[in-house]
Amino acid sequence: MPTLFDPVQFGAISADNRILMAPLTRARADRDGVPQAFVKDYYVQRSGAGLIIAEATGISRQGLGWPNAPGIWSEAQIEAWKPVTAAVHAAGGKIISQLWHMGRLVHPSVSGMEPVSSSAIQAPHYAHTYEGKKDYVVPHVLTKDEIAGIVSDYAVAARNAIRAGFDGIQLHGANGYLIDQFLRDNSNTREDEYGGSPENRTRFLNEVLDAVIAEIGADRTAIRFSPNGNTQGTDDSDPATLFDIVARQLAGRGLAFVELREQRPDGTFGKSDVPLVSPSFRKLYDGPLVLNNDITPAMAAEIVESGKADAVAFGRPFIANPDLPLRIKDGHPLATEDYKLWYTNGTEGYTDYPTWEQAQAAA
Repeated sequence: MPTLFDPVQFGAISADNRILMAPLTRARADRDGVPQAFVKDYYVQRSGAGLIIAEATGISRQGLGWPNAPGIWSEAQIEAWKPVTAAVHAAGGKIISQLWHMGRLVHPSVSGMEPVSSSAIQAPHYAHTYEGKKDYVVPHVLTKDEIAGIVSDYAVAARNAIRAGFDGIQLHGANGYLIDQFLRDNSNTREDEYGGSPENRTRFLNEVLDAVIAEIGADRTAIRFSPNGNTQGTDDSDPATLFDIVARQLAGRGLAFVELREQRPDGTFGKSDVPLVSPSFRKLYDGPLVLNNDITPAMAAEIVESGKADAVAFGRPFIANPDLPLRIKDGHPLATEDYKLWYTNGTEGYTDYPTWEQAQAAA
């Protein structure tokens, strides 16, 4: 069986190793969703990942509700991403864009627009805004025509990502955002063809996939799910059945890969006793599978070597360890990031973490 350090093919994308950089919201864009120039340095530093899945990136003004997060709908945004992707490629890396519509988790004070969702159900907890934490608001229920418009927005965003130099895209179908809001029965109470049965609740997902694949090809299209347990108020009463259906629907479509972000009972950001769906998903889905969330290097090695998945994505460990694959390969301890600097808007806590060699030289 392969190891973490063997190459792997994700559709049209060749990765030199099986340690992926998971997308992380880092809030280093301006208020128009344009990435700042030093974003290039951040991703180049981490270009040793087999594949970088860049931070969640808004497909439209309507869909972007996180302060200082980037977008991919405007020409200014596309032009700002071009130096990033070019620099990663020059460093020998591969990078894809994660396409994001936050749905009901958009706060109108950030987007300037009414939030939308599958159903008129207010999200729990609080939204991050430029003025601090605020209650979410009840979203507008999307009509069929409005759903078609958002499907089109995804297709345009995928085309824009390729124009910006990305090697492909990943649809954000996880973490309680719009695609997930349609999938789960506690956030989707519709009575039309987009609600009710699990098959109906996957309709929006499949329409988005069809539109994106028509633009850029299945072999440059990936998707992420968070299938087990509650994430940002989004949950399902029978995730095993739902995601068996999803796995069967995705089999044979020739996608680049599917990523599953699964919660565990001892999870650090989200805990769940709901059984993992990845063992069943692995049997039903015939494409490359990537696992994520609270996975240690030792666990990752076992996952790949046992064939449970083809690769593992690390998120937070990449923040303070820009050379994470080398640290894992050489058995060096991992540095810890400063969580207070996750969402600040400058280079501190972003591009100033040293590699292992730099840290030893400075010691």
